[in-house]
Amino acid sequence: MPTTEVILIENIPGLGAEADVVKVKAGYARNFLVPRAKAYEVTPAAMKKLNMLKAKRAEREARELNEAEDLSRKLNKLKLVFILETGGTGKAFGSVTAKDIAEKVKAELNGIEIERHRIVLDRAIKDTGAHEVPVKLHHDVTATLHVTVKPATAPEAPAEEPAPAEKSGYKGKPKARHSAK
Repeated sequence: MPTTEVILIENIPGLGAEADVVKVKAGYARNFLVPRAKAYEVTPAAMKKLNMLKAKRAEREARELNEAEDLSRKLNKLKLVFILETGGTGKAFGSVTAKDIAEKVKAELNGIEIERHRIVLDRAIKDTGAHEVPVKLHHDVTATLHVTVKPATAPEAPAEEPAPAEKSGYKGKPKARHSAK
């Protein structure tokens, strides 16, 4: 199969980021990348545009890094508390998953969303106590969430049941009894 070199205009997962010069199959470049303005064919004129694309890429990467660092500072300060029903040994009947943590972060940080796939949990949290959960925000930035799982307090029973009232004789009408004939 013939291949050709193209300069990517935007980030394409699995292929490269903008300003990358990549080799792809000619049909992929001709039928998909070039018509949809995702890449330029490598020509002398396109090589001049390469510097502009590199500047755009550097600007985007710097912006993403700054946003990740800002979010990391917020997440490092955040302390999340989950309350779960537990048994006598301290094991929770439920668990705290990455999805639960992502929803709680969104609620605590006024709508700032974190993809649950960025939250690094080997397995769901089932133990009470304090846990540190890493969050991979950027390939250079990792934040640490402080998660505390507390047992749910059992509803307290009333101190004493009031004694039932003394039975006094029934003073109403006697019930009519029907006999089957």
